[in-house]
Amino acid sequence: MITLNQTTFLSNSSTLSGVSSLQRKVCSVSIVATLSSSNNKNRADNKVRVLMENTMKEIKEGVSALDFDSNTTVAGGVRDFYGEDRATEDQLVTPWTFSVASGYTLLRDPHHNKGLAFNQNERDAHYLRGLLPPTVATQALQEKKMMHNLRQYQVPLQKYMAMMDLQERNERLFYKLLIDHVEELLPVVYTPTVGEACQKYGSIFMRPQGLYISLKEKGKILEVLKNWPEKNIQVIVVTDGERILGLGDLGCQGMGIPVGKLSLYTALGGVRPSSCLPITIDVGTNNEKLLNDEFYIGLRQKRATGKEYAELLHEFMCAVKQNYGEKILVQFEDFANHNAFDLLARYSTSHLVFNDDIQGTASVVLSGLVASLKLVGGTLADHTFLFLGAGEVSFCLPLHRISYPLL
Repeated sequence: MITLNQTTFLSNSSTLSGVSSLQRKVCSVSIVATLSSSNNKNRADNKVRVLMENTMKEIKEGVSALDFDSNTTVAGGVRDFYGEDRATEDQLVTPWTFSVASGYTLLRDPHHNKGLAFNQNERDAHYLRGLLPPTVATQALQEKKMMHNLRQYQVPLQKYMAMMDLQERNERLFYKLLIDHVEELLPVVYTPTVGEACQKYGSIFMRPQGLYISLKEKGKILEVLKNWPEKNIQVIVVTDGERILGLGDLGCQGMGIPVGKLSLYTALGGVRPSSCLPITIDVGTNNEKLLNDEFYIGLRQKRATGKEYAELLHEFMCAVKQNYGEKILVQFEDFANHNAFDLLARYSTSHLVFNDDIQGTASVVLSGLVASLKLVGGTLADHTFLFLGAGEVSFCLPLHRISYPLL
């Protein structure tokens, strides 16, 4: 537990920069009250009484305790579902204390748990004595052990479940494995294994790995977003589960796709895991097999469409911007064609949005074609292309000299 003292906090002008003088006095009251146990009680009480009397006097004269200086906020904003958008305004953060998990709680925190890698000094500092076996294992040894265990599994889904379990126990070790063995483990945590995992998600579900927003949360989506423990979110990958890979409508069980995609963002793109948020929008499913499956974890109803669907997605997009700011990236993943293009067209001018199935696939294929011109010569206009498939963006091959690698 770290506590700021009176001298450090009150004398540091940068700590409360952008805060009105009245706010400084209100904050000072709280600080002095907190410090009353360490200073002389009578002197502390006198300070509190004087500061409170001065503060109340200014309030009675018409000064609001919540007033900010004019140069600290962004005036105006765009009206949205929740009213005026103030996501870009500077928010006052009062750093009274900073708590660090310790003991048994630390070992159950995947973000900070290192397992046997805690050294002797760390075990003393974080009250871990007796909670771990006496040996200390380096992360390299843990990595070697985990890869040995993974290679014992013959079924890809078993490897997937083992990796997801590791992610929920020791996040650092999970990403260490994924980064160092990306060619071997990428097909495990994402395609093709993630497809089977989504099909059987209800049966293998152990603990939630993202946010589930269903029709039951309509009108309360902003509250749902605030339930997520991490606040500094930069990337959201969201799906409604209607077109999961080539497997069709998997409803709520499509959560495996956002989880897997964001794992790659961290391992290959360097995005902090705490800045990533996987979300599934559950509006039902038209998959009769899932509706009759006793282990299905989603809404047991036919998929909502039309106005009901549009209103839920609109509330979601507005709530995201309201809660995380206008710079949050929202990636639409595995939406059906009829919704994917509409969502891009509707929100591309007001939100930072991206559809990997449309824009991602197209950009990769185009970059491959441009690179192939260095081998085959000529320009794109000199070649004829064959489109193969029926996804959002079909894969294409030039009919001339296709023996050269394109990607």
